[in-house]
Amino acid sequence: MLTIRRIVPAGILAAAAFTVVPGRSAELDSKAVTITLPDNIQWRKGPNQDSALIQGDPSKPGVYIQLLRWHAGNNSHPHFHSTDRFIYVISGTWYMGTGAKYDQASMQPVPAGSFVIHHAGGIHYDGAKEGQGDCVLYIVGTGPMTTTQAEQK
Repeated sequence: MLTIRRIVPAGILAAAAFTVVPGRSAELDSKAVTITLPDNIQWRKGPNQDSALIQGDPSKPGVYIQLLRWHAGNNSHPHFHSTDRFIYVISGTWYMGTGAKYDQASMQPVPAGSFVIHHAGGIHYDGAKEGQGDCVLYIVGTGPMTTTQAEQK
């Protein structure tokens, strides 16, 4: 009985030492993972959209990852890309239309959580509608990638 009285308090003390000491988390190995916190993502501000290149470069060979924030009330006009692009809608509602004739009324809503593929050479236009708020996209593609305007007036 005397042994249990000595072991239990020692066990409680040891457990408390691990739970009470702040700042004792292990450091991550930077050779294993790279983390970029939101405040460290470098957004390039624009009048219609903001963008952040978070991996690679669309103008060079290899995979690139880009964040794109469409400002409400701004849309692109018909264009196409030279390579496939894989897009996840992070937030807001993204609007898309297809074809060489720009028709804002025909744009379809693509809500947050949706996944879209822009097929190479597929003519489309897209953006965020007025009064609907901004939308944020996560875009993955392979470079070199070019964008060609394709609007038919």
